Amino acid sequence: MESTRYRVLGKTTKNRLARLRARLQTEPLDTFLVLQGENRRYLSGFTGEDGQFDESAGALFITLERQLLATDSRYETQAQIEAPDFEIYRYREGLAQALPEILKTLHTERLGFESVRLSYLQFQRFEEQLKNQNLSVSLVPTENFVEELRMIKEEKELEAIRHALAVSESVFESIRETLSPGVSERELAWAIEKGLRERGAESVAFPPIVASGPNAALPHAIPTDRPVKSGEPILFDWGARLNGYCSDISRTLVLGQPDTTFKTIYQVVQDAQSMAIEVIKPGISTQVIDKTARDYITAKGFGDHFGHGLGHGVGLATHEKPHLSPIRPMNLKVGMVTTVEPGIYIPGWGGVRLENMVVVKEDGAVVLNRHPL
Repeated sequence: MESTRYRVLGKTTKNRLARLRARLQTEPLDTFLVLQGENRRYLSGFTGEDGQFDESAGALFITLERQLLATDSRYETQAQIEAPDFEIYRYREGLAQALPEILKTLHTERLGFESVRLSYLQFQRFEEQLKNQNLSVSLVPTENFVEELRMIKEEKELEAIRHALAVSESVFESIRETLSPGVSERELAWAIEKGLRERGAESVAFPPIVASGPNAALPHAIPTDRPVKSGEPILFDWGARLNGYCSDISRTLVLGQPDTTFKTIYQVVQDAQSMAIEVIKPGISTQVIDKTARDYITAKGFGDHFGHGLGHGVGLATHEKPHLSPIRPMNLKVGMVTTVEPGIYIPGWGGVRLENMVVVKEDGAVVLNRHPL
């Protein structure tokens, strides 16, 4: 079973590397350095995770002819198993110290690096090591080389996302069936996390949000010991990571009878989401989709209470391209996956957010959630 998995993965990574190399041929670079964990996994299949921002499980060096995965002794065997199409280079004193030897081996003169991931301190160390070895190599910052490839999801990626989404929804259905006044936000957040793990998720996609009453006015509220009460909004935002891929959902509900304010706001948010999903199609600007929902919410008198973007891409990362927002517009393409999550937040009262995931198809958007709302 495992050997079959890696044969299939090998075909996938070869196709992805070919697409990256096509991009490299249009750039004044001869080697591309990949440090970002999701990009590293996407191109190689290597699942080693960086412990924190100033730690690294490894780096990819990709030229038009070769691909090398540099890592340390902790991950060497794992890299050999998971990235069989890559040359494995084990460094002993850190990536910066190994850099001159690696670049000599690859005959590198211009090294492109991910500017979003390489810290200034690490950049200085790279320059220092190259200078010590009298290597004339230009370090060239780049943006979105791999992220733009990741935007278009392959069928196996969509299958993984659907699976992560199904697990997330099943957990919430169980929690909703037993939800009662008195349980705390923190207890509910833990129940979500525990449920996701028990149903096979390798981790949460992000720390679950459970916010009740006035706390629901905070879009990224941190769960507290506050008990949920009847008649007030309870906002949930959660997701699973499964086989590397993430899901992301938001739901808002009320225990008992909702008041007129909740009914009104919920309906506006639901209608705004439906209208935005309806206009999604290949070629449309992300800015236009955001504006569709935002203009409707504004027309209903709640424009000042919807401050965040309408949605974002999801895949190996919970937040990735494309972004449905008033800024950074781009045109959607078939195969892109994005959330659609309008929200209205009233300080002192609470908030409502509804979030579904959709994939862009030739004839429009397909909602991936099995339980849309």
